Amino acid sequence: MRALWAVAAGLAIGTAGAWWWSRPTAEAAHARQARAEQAAAASARDAIPALYRWHDSRGVLQVTDKPPKGVKYERIAQRPRDGIEVRGERP
Repeated sequence: MRALWAVAAGLAIGTAGAWWWSRPTAEAAHARQARAEQAAAASARDAIPALYRWHDSRGVLQVTDKPPKGVKYERIAQRPRDGIEVRGERP
């Protein structure tokens, strides 16, 4: 019975030691957190609806909700200015 307890204790100590030495360092954890925050910020920016402003071959200004292919365009975020309140009520 003592041998069984010794094996169990050895496994527990070995598992704890393996966990301790394989865990990420503080620097690695900080870098991983920074990458996650950058990815979240990028996906939040992409989630905001946008308009695209560009000029066609005749030089006419076009504004669409989808980016044109093969033409330089400017992305315009559709974010309301601070301080403007929108309600659906009618007087």
